[in-house]
Amino acid sequence: MLQLCLAAAEASPRTAGAGCTTGAAPPGAERGRSPEGSAGAAAPGRDGALRSERAAAGAHLDPQGGGGRTAGHGCFAGFLHRVIVNIIHSVQGYHSKTVHFLNVAFNRSGDSLLAGDRQGNIYVFDLNGNRFNLVQRTMQACTALAFNLRRKTEFLVALADYSIKCFDTGTQELVSWMRGHESSVSSISVHGSGKYAITTSTDTAQLWDLDTFQRIRKLNVRQSVGIQKVFFLPLSNTILSCFKDNSVFAWEFDTLHCKYQLPTAIEGSVLFYKVFAVTRDGRTLVAGGKSNHLHLWSLELKQLIRIIQMPEKVRAVRHLEFLPDSFDGGSSQVLGVLSQDNIMRFINTETCKLLFDIGSPEEGISTAAISPNGRYIASVMKNGSLNLYSVQALTQEENKPPPFMFKVVEDGPKYTPEATKLITKVTSGRSEGPWKSKQSKIQTRLLKLQENTSLENKENELPGGLDKKRLQALLKGFGEYPAKYRMFVWRSLLQLPENHLAFSSLIDRGIHSAFINIQKEYPIKSRKLLRVLQRTLSCLAHWSAIFAETPYMPLLAFPFVKLFQNNQMICFEVVATVVVNFCQHWFEYFPNPPVNVLSMMENVLAHHDKELLQHLVKYNVTSQVYAWPLLETLLSEVLTREEWLKVFDNIFSNHPSYFLMVVVAYIICSRAPLLHCNQAADFEYFFHHRNNVDINVVIKEAYHLMEATPLDIHPQHMLDDFTPLTKGQYPIFNKYPMFIVDYQAQELEKIRQDEIEYLRERQLAHESEAKAQEQKAEDEVWYRKQKLLQEAKEQRRKILQEEEEKLAEERQRLAALKRELKVKELQLLDASRRRFLNYQQDQLQMELKRLDNEIARKASMREQETAAAVQDVELRWMELESQKQLFEQHIIKDQEAVTKEMKEEVEAHRRKVDLEDQRVQRLIEIDREEIQKALTVAEENLAKAEQKHIDTNWKLQAQRRLRWDDQDREKSYREIVKLLHDNRVKEAELLKAMRETEEKKWEDVAHNEAQLEQEQKAAAAADGQRKQFLDDKMNDALELAEKLQREDGSFERLRDLKARCTEREIEVQQVPRSGNVCLNDLSTLVSSPHMSSNRGRAELARRERELMAEVWQLRQRLISQAQARHPPARFPATTWSP
Repeated sequence: MLQLCLAAAEASPRTAGAGCTTGAAPPGAERGRSPEGSAGAAAPGRDGALRSERAAAGAHLDPQGGGGRTAGHGCFAGFLHRVIVNIIHSVQGYHSKTVHFLNVAFNRSGDSLLAGDRQGNIYVFDLNGNRFNLVQRTMQACTALAFNLRRKTEFLVALADYSIKCFDTGTQELVSWMRGHESSVSSISVHGSGKYAITTSTDTAQLWDLDTFQRIRKLNVRQSVGIQKVFFLPLSNTILSCFKDNSVFAWEFDTLHCKYQLPTAIEGSVLFYKVFAVTRDGRTLVAGGKSNHLHLWSLELKQLIRIIQMPEKVRAVRHLEFLPDSFDGGSSQVLGVLSQDNIMRFINTETCKLLFDIGSPEEGISTAAISPNGRYIASVMKNGSLNLYSVQALTQEENKPPPFMFKVVEDGPKYTPEATKLITKVTSGRSEGPWKSKQSKIQTRLLKLQENTSLENKENELPGGLDKKRLQALLKGFGEYPAKYRMFVWRSLLQLPENHLAFSSLIDRGIHSAFINIQKEYPIKSRKLLRVLQRTLSCLAHWSAIFAETPYMPLLAFPFVKLFQNNQMICFEVVATVVVNFCQHWFEYFPNPPVNVLSMMENVLAHHDKELLQHLVKYNVTSQVYAWPLLETLLSEVLTREEWLKVFDNIFSNHPSYFLMVVVAYIICSRAPLLHCNQAADFEYFFHHRNNVDINVVIKEAYHLMEATPLDIHPQHMLDDFTPLTKGQYPIFNKYPMFIVDYQAQELEKIRQDEIEYLRERQLAHESEAKAQEQKAEDEVWYRKQKLLQEAKEQRRKILQEEEEKLAEERQRLAALKRELKVKELQLLDASRRRFLNYQQDQLQMELKRLDNEIARKASMREQETAAAVQDVELRWMELESQKQLFEQHIIKDQEAVTKEMKEEVEAHRRKVDLEDQRVQRLIEIDREEIQKALTVAEENLAKAEQKHIDTNWKLQAQRRLRWDDQDREKSYREIVKLLHDNRVKEAELLKAMRETEEKKWEDVAHNEAQLEQEQKAAAAADGQRKQFLDDKMNDALELAEKLQREDGSFERLRDLKARCTEREIEVQQVPRSGNVCLNDLSTLVSSPHMSSNRGRAELARRERELMAEVWQLRQRLISQAQARHPPARFPATTWSP
């Protein structure tokens, strides 16, 4: 069973299950308020509600089902906690235990997490879909994981048997199994394309092709050297190999040629490397080992550029990994360092500041992985659980510890001057790098410019190198500060002094008496949040007595407590700064609301929206109803988390009077719903709950009020400018009526003492009464026990007597039963002896019968094998017959005789085989008869001989039968082998004859082709002669026709004649020449070349005769027409068109 435990901040009880705003005030029903009208309340499902990103605390998931979804959604009352979810794999049973996770890996997008435990279970956690799935059971522990392959659903897992397997998360099937390592695989590195992978063990590193899952190359080293890690460099085709002798080589991936080797470290800074990390751009390498030093190498310059010394608590580095950032271009500067104390510290390699850390000595980290998108950190804890951290929550400014955890390496081992230059010296907020060329010049110029700046620019300068005007311009352009840097900007704007000693003295005073029972008034679920609120309020009360008597102080401080709950000093100083600057003149009319401040706001409202003010006055709605609830809760009740943060970005960036203008702007922007209200309860509800108001419009309206309000009623004229807290000691805060506060404090202290005395006396009375009741109950119990003991004694005495009588009777019956049992035992022994003898005889007979059956079975198997062999031979022969029939079409008649002879031989061979089989069957029958006779004789002898001789003869007969069976089987095998040999010889002869026939056929084809060529040449010559003869005759006919052209109708006749001649000429030309024979007619020509040539000649002669007859007929008609006409015909002049 997987158990998911959320460590997120608990929601405020005021929400009653709804979403909570970031800046919501603490829960409770103060001054008669209902829970629905309390701070931070929101209707379920509102857009402003901030829902949990993961399951509710304690949600159980069943891995046996293969998947699941978390049980529900919790509610965040503020920002996400550092730990999003804690996953525990527990096995329920007779002995419940926790199965430890061993390795984790993210996919390329960082949205899915792969985790393997000690039992070989592989789980996939969908961080966006809030689901998990058991994708594989390998039944052995995994040593390494990789989830960034080219196919997104596939992953690699290295197992304890030194193999690597590839599985698919979708189909949950094994894709491939890769072997080759002889020791445990410690790491898997995947190429950026996802097509190749490198697996590393102590003795070798192997390069795999993930498309074919074949090993491409193998890196072998001497056993004395050993391999630490081999991996791909990001965004390049370079492989980096790190060995145990501190040598680092870079190899070209395509050719596997060595590109370069990093030089040895400078003398005095030698470090035995164990772990390595590379930035996303592949330019910087960080190495660590059994020391608190880290070496930063530039892979472009191929030299050591910096040495960082970790705190003294760090004695060895176990894991290194860079934290990706979307805006750094791949040159990651945040490095995670996991040390031997099981704490992972994240440092900035440029500024050498400790940003945050995860883990603790009690809840240590075994290994960790960071998502490629830089949003999550997954860590395997020492107790076997799996923690998932939110990087956004970890990187907030309030999570940074106040002191820097690095120091200059000066008092440590003696370094050479060259090594000393590389050491980064950490100062208060700024680190000096190893180079001092261009950077020092730039800083000098900036300092000169700063000397000439005006007083106004100096006032705009903020701690941390920020400029207030530039921040205001940024705020005006984007409407809010970046969420990642908001806390840092706030600390700079408020100019927090960070007085550690002064704050420690306030903390040392303990919990103030006014806030000891604060949980009764504000029942917050999160004990941590309640504790931080209690300490912050106590520090404020110790700083100034007025805050112990102010009833709305928890409402005012709670939003900042939720934001800065991980850094109590920053939380206290932010609240103190807000009270000193943005709550000016609030306490002058204590214990009443600040009438003077409310009057200023009413004047501003009257100037800018007189109609709205008159409406409020009409229904007796004073400023204590429409303004004071917004002020005392800092707008946390009416705004969502994002809106509240955006508003305070603008408040902290402007004059303190801007806060009052924001409240007035909120009222003015809500004028439409307010003008429709006519009940006092409606107005109170409106200013204690969220409303549909665009916060951007409110902010713009506040800026408009700041500019358009006259100076005589402008709050800026009456409020002081922003004044930060003093450094060293906090300023004295006494801007309140001290006599009232002191009198109230004295009265409250007196009432508190009286209450304590009353509670003490009541406690004593309750204790006395309880003791008396207890004593009375004990006495009654003692008497009752005594009475029960007496009754029990009498009852047991009677039972004892009855048992003794029963025992005597039982002894008598037992003696009689013993005698009967003895007689029955003797009878049973005799019967069992006889039964055993009969059983032995039956067993011998059954064994002999079994041998007979075995012999018969083997004989039948031999027959079947012989028959199968014969069938195989017949099948082979049938195949040869089918092949022979294909070739028999081209074999002449004399081959048929050979085939017939072969068939006769085969038939004779078959008859011979049948005779041999009959002989074998006869031998088997004779052998079986002899065996039967021998068995009959053996049975007679066995009945007479002793048991020992029976066993001996039985073994000898069995051995003899087996030997006979082997001989018969050997004989049959030899016959089968001989038969197969004869068939092979005949097959060879048949193939030889077929080859000879094929050669003879090819010779005939060549001879026929030669004759065909000669015939084609002769036909071509005859065609030429006939064409010449026809041309001559046609010319003669045309000459004769020209002579008779004067006769009637001669032109038409002549044209027809010419056309017909032309057609015949074309037909003659279209007759295929014997020399241009189509390949499709080659078979016909080959079969009858003489017949084709004779047919062509006869056709040409016939056409020639027909043509001559037509010419003769035409001549006769022309002559007869000429003679029939006496007068000669006169034809008009015409032209001849060819």
